[in-house]
Amino acid sequence: MSTTTAHPPATRSLRQRWLPRLPGLALTAAVAALALLLGQQPALQAHGLSALTLAIALGIGLGNTLYPRLAPRAGAGVGFSKQWLLRAGIVLYGVRLTFQDIGQVGVVGALVDVTVVASTLLLGWWAGTRLFGLDRGSALLIGAGSAICGAAAVMAAEPVLRARAEQVTVAVSTVVVFGTLAMFAWPLLYQLNLSHAWLPVSEHAYGLFAGSTIHEVAQVVAAGGAVSPAAADTAVITKMVRVMLLAPALLVVSLLLARGSAGTPDAPRARIVVPWFAFGFIAVAAFNSLQWLPPGLVHALVQLDTLLLAMAMAALGLTTHVSALRQAGMKPLLLALLLFGWLLVGGLGVNLGMQALLG
Repeated sequence: MSTTTAHPPATRSLRQRWLPRLPGLALTAAVAALALLLGQQPALQAHGLSALTLAIALGIGLGNTLYPRLAPRAGAGVGFSKQWLLRAGIVLYGVRLTFQDIGQVGVVGALVDVTVVASTLLLGWWAGTRLFGLDRGSALLIGAGSAICGAAAVMAAEPVLRARAEQVTVAVSTVVVFGTLAMFAWPLLYQLNLSHAWLPVSEHAYGLFAGSTIHEVAQVVAAGGAVSPAAADTAVITKMVRVMLLAPALLVVSLLLARGSAGTPDAPRARIVVPWFAFGFIAVAAFNSLQWLPPGLVHALVQLDTLLLAMAMAALGLTTHVSALRQAGMKPLLLALLLFGWLLVGGLGVNLGMQALLG
């Protein structure tokens, strides 16, 4: 007499769902781990190259060489990383922030952030679609990356805009190029201003300017630290308040997209895409503001979040083809250059104006 052990239906369903994802998850985790290791090297840190930037670069390298042969087995896990690990990473990003951060930069800093984010997003949308003839998704992705928090904002906007992988990668690339340029240019301009006394810009004012205009958090840290520790502290806090605008910005974009579709002839019925993960991000930040979590746990959650986002970036790179990037042409770079100019000139004007009125 023989007996067989039958797995319950729920267990079989769980195995059938997860086993195909394991190879791809292992691949993205390996790429992310390498990016995290490289991101700790002082030479790369000095150039503001974060683990997220390195993860997408490594992913693109593999995606255009070895990955096509691995895709049949790894595709399910890579897709899961690009979609669901991204959302989890954005939600967990809230452990980096507290609502008390707003109090530290004051009303001036908060209003500067809101004005810079709103104006940059609107300029990116208008100039991208009207001036450069880009599709709406590409224009908004580049605008979000420039306006809010670089690559993380681009990745967060991707599911709301239903953007293609090559559109996301082009937008992230502009963040790398112009964010790195700002990281070096802003401290140099500050020193030139000190020498010539063109504008009344203190270290605190410089920190507000850097935090409200530079793309990536890592780039803000480097640009602030190049002036002074006090400037770095102000810059990082200002940047964190700017990051908190991610959720409301995505909601507004979703509402505008739905409204625009409704006014288009023969368009399908408009549907608002609610970025629930962005609200999760705000909820986590709110809970973190209560300061109930021990510092060690917060640090561990930040490290986990960086890993999740790096895996999502790696997955994006793995599914991006260089040919698609070439087809994008110069228009995305020209839009990013225009937004870079606005962040420098317009961002400086917003900072000086707000400080004159409310400072």
